[in-house]
Amino acid sequence: MITKKNALCALAIAALACPAHADGLQPGYWKITSTPEVNGAPTPPQEKMRCMSPAETSDLGKTFTPEANTVNATCERVEHDVTPSALTWRLKCTGQVTMDVAGAFRFETPQRYLAEVRTQFSLAGQTTSSRVTIVGERVGECP
Repeated sequence: MITKKNALCALAIAALACPAHADGLQPGYWKITSTPEVNGAPTPPQEKMRCMSPAETSDLGKTFTPEANTVNATCERVEHDVTPSALTWRLKCTGQVTMDVAGAFRFETPQRYLAEVRTQFSLAGQTTSSRVTIVGERVGECP
């Protein structure tokens, strides 16, 4: 059985684990800092390092948009807009879990992007909201 906490964690991980990609971003080694809030309460920032290939930096929509997959729910992409400097997307899921997830990415330079992913999640009559701000910065060549 899916719990609200497990589903929220899985969604946040899926959103954060999606590789970064955008027209104009340089391939290389990236530091990605994610700062989550759950129901308005901040949680500690998380930092990870990621090597992004030329293929991952050449298709903005594919790399930064999560797949619409959940257990016991049907998800569909209801918004998806890509430009050389920005990406916005939105997923809606219905079923045992009801979710509305939206992402907005701004590609400031070939070495830096900012993003925000907002989630509203309902399970068994309880609603949880989260917001994750993400800063991606290229730090050099892949090891």
